[in-house]
Amino acid sequence: MSDSTSTAPDDNALMDALWPLVAERGWNGFTFPELAERSGIGLPELRERVPTKFHLLRLHSRLVDKVVLADAALNAGGAPRDRIFDTLMRRIDALQPHRAGLIRFGREMRHDPLLSLALAPVLAASMAWMLEAARINACGVTGMLRVKGLSAVWIATLRAWEQDESMDLGSTMAALDRALDKAERVAHTLRLDAGDAPPPPAPAPEVVT
Repeated sequence: MSDSTSTAPDDNALMDALWPLVAERGWNGFTFPELAERSGIGLPELRERVPTKFHLLRLHSRLVDKVVLADAALNAGGAPRDRIFDTLMRRIDALQPHRAGLIRFGREMRHDPLLSLALAPVLAASMAWMLEAARINACGVTGMLRVKGLSAVWIATLRAWEQDESMDLGSTMAALDRALDKAERVAHTLRLDAGDAPPPPAPAPEVVT
């Protein structure tokens, strides 16, 4: 069975149509015919690809993940904290083109606990991939706890981003830095940072004379 949110060439066009609609009318204020008209996608095809509005959110999350993962090679070196910082800031950069719609959606979502609950697994999946992009293991019980911690860091960063009108996103970066400070302290207490450091170099071979 095919995944209805699999990536198609015009998925970006769909997102480019979606978020201005959300900015104008709110998440519950627009209709699928309006989205079809703005995106240039026929209504029958739109129904096949995104059966519900929730599928639009899943698709958007996957597209943002792909943008960040495309540059995952940039995280080959450096400390784990630096790699996480760079990864999440690249994620923020990927959100910037749809800022107005995403901010309105985020504010509305905070008054919709059922939608927030439904999105929790989507957020967790994205944060697991962000950890992996930063070369940090997201598997097992330790990985699950790391995902929960990174989800909290990401939410705090998004709250700051909502208020940050600067060009350099300085307030957002400062908030991310503070959130990572807190997460690091918790991770150290729970020993979740074990195994993140690079292995020590192998000893030099003994010379036999």
